[in-house]
Amino acid sequence: MDQKNKLVGRGLKDLIEEHNVDKVLDNELIVEISLDKIFPNPNQPRKLFAEDKIKELADSIKENGILQPLILKKIENNYIIVAGERRYRAASLLKLDKIPAVIRNYSDAKIAEISIIENIQRENLSPIEEAWSYKQMIDVTKITQSELAAKLGKSRSHITNIIGLLNLPEIIQKMILDNKISMGHARVLSKLKDEATMIEFANKIILEKLTVRDIEELSASLNKRNSIAKRSINKVYKNERNILKQYYGSNVYIKEDKVIFKITDDESIKLLLEKLIKNAL
Repeated sequence: MDQKNKLVGRGLKDLIEEHNVDKVLDNELIVEISLDKIFPNPNQPRKLFAEDKIKELADSIKENGILQPLILKKIENNYIIVAGERRYRAASLLKLDKIPAVIRNYSDAKIAEISIIENIQRENLSPIEEAWSYKQMIDVTKITQSELAAKLGKSRSHITNIIGLLNLPEIIQKMILDNKISMGHARVLSKLKDEATMIEFANKIILEKLTVRDIEELSASLNKRNSIAKRSINKVYKNERNILKQYYGSNVYIKEDKVIFKITDDESIKLLLEKLIKNAL
């Protein structure tokens, strides 16, 4: 059974139970691995780890030791974390030399799926991390957004809106990741067409502590001004546009600093180009 059909055929509860990989299996060997040979999974969707929680875990490890080994995969002479990055970070904070681990030879796709399911369960996952998880799950398993929504018990629109956040400029994604702007703010920003305006509005949200309603009103006002400006410039050059239309046989529009010819077929494009070239010579 391929990866897609495997995933589509199971519910979220089944997936969570299957990917509860921390449990040490019968006959598995727990080994001590040097921390300097262990590296986090570069495809780990979760990018933020609360420092206070890592400190609490480090305090617990200092008092009681590491009660549950990490799950690692060997990559050449080093190891990648399959499960247990918080324990790894806490151990690093304590500057431990070695940490107990179980080595498993998972495929890259399996590691990705484990990481995704592990993170989707976390209630405090940021919208951007959630988006990374969903996109990675779709990329790895080749399922559709609708199939993923059904599998996770979420609406298709939720999956679409969350993944849509990844189309925002990286600087705004970082603001969401750092909890400086909310999902509601981000959804309004994502509807803006100009990247510079998105960033300008995002900075306003933070500096002026704007609500979602405030940014909606700003966005609506901007759209209204742009619409009026577009109508005004086309009205000012109405006669010129009519002359060009008659001469070149094409509707003409003026938008910002552009004169646009609207062409419907290849033959019209050819005739227009011939006339433009003729007049340029």
